[in-house]
Amino acid sequence: MRFLVTIRGVSMAKAIRVVLLCLSVLWVVPKECACRSNFSRNSSSTSSLPPLSQKPSSVNVGALFTYDSFIGRAAKPAFIAAMDDVNADQTVLKGIKLNIVFQDSNCSGFIGTMGALQLMENKVVAAIGPQSSGIAHMISYVSNELHVPLLSFGATDPTLSSLQYPYFLRTTQNDYFQMHAIADFLSYSGWRQVIAIFVDDECGRNGISVLGDVLAKKRSRISYKAAITPGADSSSIKDLLVSVNLMESRVFVVHVNPDSGLNVFSVAKSLGMMGSGYVWIATDWLPTAMDSMEHVDSDTMDFLQGVVAFRHYTIESSVKRQFIARWKNLRPNDGFNSYAMYAYDSVWLVARALDVFFRENNKITFSNDPNLHKTNGSTIQLSALSVFNEGEKFMKIILGMNHTGVTGPIQFDSDRNRVNPAYEVLNLEGTGPRTVGYWSNHSGLSVVHPETLYSKPPNTSTANQRLHGIIWPGEVTKPPRGWVFPNNGKPLKIGVPNRVSYTDYVSKDKNPPGVRGYCIDVFEAAIELLPYPVPRTYILYGDGKRNPSYDNLVNEVVADKFDVAVGDITIVTNRTRYVDFTQPFIESGLVVVAPVKEAKSSPWSFLKPFTIEMWAVTGAFFLFVGAMVWILEHRFNQEFRGPPRRQLITIFWFSFSTMFFSHRENTVSSLGRLVLIIWLFVVLIINSSYTASLTSILTVRQLTSRIEGIDSLVTSNEPIGVQDGTFARNYLINELNILPSRIVPLKDEEQYLSALLRGPKAGGVAAIVDELPYIEVLLTNSNCKFRTVGQEFTRTGWGFAFQRDSPLAVDMSTAILQLSEEGELEKIHRKWLNYKHECSMQISNSEDSQLSLKSFWGLFLICGISCFMALTVFFWRVFWQYQRLLPESADEERAGEVSEPSRSGRGLRAPSFKELIKVVDKREAEIKEILKQKSSKKLKTTQSAAGTSQSQHGEIT
Repeated sequence: MRFLVTIRGVSMAKAIRVVLLCLSVLWVVPKECACRSNFSRNSSSTSSLPPLSQKPSSVNVGALFTYDSFIGRAAKPAFIAAMDDVNADQTVLKGIKLNIVFQDSNCSGFIGTMGALQLMENKVVAAIGPQSSGIAHMISYVSNELHVPLLSFGATDPTLSSLQYPYFLRTTQNDYFQMHAIADFLSYSGWRQVIAIFVDDECGRNGISVLGDVLAKKRSRISYKAAITPGADSSSIKDLLVSVNLMESRVFVVHVNPDSGLNVFSVAKSLGMMGSGYVWIATDWLPTAMDSMEHVDSDTMDFLQGVVAFRHYTIESSVKRQFIARWKNLRPNDGFNSYAMYAYDSVWLVARALDVFFRENNKITFSNDPNLHKTNGSTIQLSALSVFNEGEKFMKIILGMNHTGVTGPIQFDSDRNRVNPAYEVLNLEGTGPRTVGYWSNHSGLSVVHPETLYSKPPNTSTANQRLHGIIWPGEVTKPPRGWVFPNNGKPLKIGVPNRVSYTDYVSKDKNPPGVRGYCIDVFEAAIELLPYPVPRTYILYGDGKRNPSYDNLVNEVVADKFDVAVGDITIVTNRTRYVDFTQPFIESGLVVVAPVKEAKSSPWSFLKPFTIEMWAVTGAFFLFVGAMVWILEHRFNQEFRGPPRRQLITIFWFSFSTMFFSHRENTVSSLGRLVLIIWLFVVLIINSSYTASLTSILTVRQLTSRIEGIDSLVTSNEPIGVQDGTFARNYLINELNILPSRIVPLKDEEQYLSALLRGPKAGGVAAIVDELPYIEVLLTNSNCKFRTVGQEFTRTGWGFAFQRDSPLAVDMSTAILQLSEEGELEKIHRKWLNYKHECSMQISNSEDSQLSLKSFWGLFLICGISCFMALTVFFWRVFWQYQRLLPESADEERAGEVSEPSRSGRGLRAPSFKELIKVVDKREAEIKEILKQKSSKKLKTTQSAAGTSQSQHGEIT
């Protein structure tokens, strides 16, 4: 029997029965979870359509949606058109009529559930709908129990894709991807905080939840979630918008339903929230509402100016164009939107899946569920509901379908979402929307159609994101900043360290605003450059007896006790993980301060100008150049000839006498003079540098310290002083592995000086590790008894610490850079920190002032190359001369070969080498004389041979 339930005009008795029916359904759902393993279809009666050999004449498919809605008014004509097209197509469901059973959910979860039960009475093999995510959640339990696939063309709630609903399938796009598209757009525009305005139902809450998760991955967030009650009137919406307008964010994401969403913008317009500086982003509900209107009036477009909206993107094709043209002819007064195409494709998806189902020789059978008969004495009759026995198999066929519809390719991934989700980015201006780009999960934001990019590798990098220009509310083309200082009467809470030392940087003050110092002046100067007022109040942090812990101060900002911490706060890595720092307004770094004393004069001071390597190379080059000059001058200059002992003494004397330019030997060869000129230039540079360095060492006051720098301090076991409350203590322990027992916290400058003067043996410290700005103040008052030793071993800076993702931090950084460029930072520095040091801050290390080889290797290289080239030319000339003298020696050798045929080859070459050495050792004049005589002899021989030849010729004649 059928249910005695009517939607309209329900009697009291029948209404009570309906309520009991719903309770029974809710009872059946958990029962299904607990008892599914015990359910057996064979134990229940089974009814079926005609047997396998005979296909059914018709198949019922249910359609459940709200008739009187933007989506419903477009969906019903699409359903009817799809049913007619399927029944007219002879290639699909051959001879089987597809019948759609319609049911109105009336935008009610209760009535929608009743409508779903009424649909199931008709033994439907699938149900298409609903459009509402809330109703889809409820009736999915019915589909699970009865094994009837539920295909929704309008429910976009991301949580509907869970494994909880195995018979639910979405034929439209999932809001999971739409929220990713919005997050990419926010990131592309540079906004890190947004306010979400959403309808407080399953679709609204779950969609915004996904948006919050995606934004968190991009280091952005939803600063406030403003929920609208379903069906809220304009008064409630106005109260909500007034409250969010008092907050700092000016970027609003509106995720509501299309039937009442326009009221949000209408109220916002009346409150002046659609002007310059505001950003409004709407999800697909807004294009759906506008597309469904026959004509959008000017008043509506007026309060939508500058809004950015996302619309489901469907591929342009001839099938789509034909469908739209057909729609205009059949339904000229019914609003067309993308959900009409999704509804049309849903019917075809079921029809094609049924065609595959029957071609695989499957049949449709239904059976009674024993659980539905257990009503515990209730008069409610549930026997009219039957289980679709082949529902699981049919669902698998639907999930495996792959064809092209009006909306494009219809295919599902492993998560049961349609493949290649894409959205169109619209900018509402003038009289209608303008496409400024597209989004897809394949390429992110782009200005080309998504389908043209599917053949290329995925690329969602930031550099690849593109959109056309957007006209924002107020008809401005420059992207709004996206936030203002909140107009809620709450001033900025500023935490300031209550210092007891180095008070010129920051300290308590009796006069307003209650604090003073260098850091406060920098912060106030930056605030004055902001284009908006910032009400603020300074709150001292610390007891005023000791310097507070700066790590604890930063933690108070993280805990929302302060909005910002202002003072001498060092930017270190562990703090940047929790707060956002501004641009540094002063450079800083850790240095070592130690007691110094005047260095005693050394009798070996004359050796200090050069390093050991420099002395060694210089001495070697003196000998090397002396040897080169001797080789080049030996054949030409009598002063470089004589007994071996005399020549060796000459080499040494000449080498080192060039140091003072007092060499007495003259050079006569061209090559020798070239080498000597270059060497004298090198000696001049070396002498000048040595003289200048030695003068500095002997005349400038030299200071020394037992501590040479941070390395020697770490290796020692002596106590180290640090300023109380700063990060230096943690750095020494965590980074340099110094024992905590060695570290002594010091309160102020007096304790600094006292601990250094006493030293480690008298209960003081060997050195102090602190930041450079503090040390500059300390050394001013130390009468030159202390100096920094070694180099600055960390490089950081001071900045103002804001809460994470605070947009004010970015504006303050820009203001600080402007102060630096205009010279205002330097003026503030001179006002508070204009210290004049009568003595140098740092010890000048004698080793650092020594001249090393790296300063002169270029000179030595030039000198060495010139010597090598001169030596090459010299030996080439000698070898050439030897070759000219060689023929006589060759004749002698050939004669020797005749007399001594058993002589080895090595014996033949030895006299040649000796001859070469002889040629080298001979004076140049002697060689020239020998060559001259040889040439004359050869000429005479030639002339004699010619005369003899002529006489012989005469005798013959």
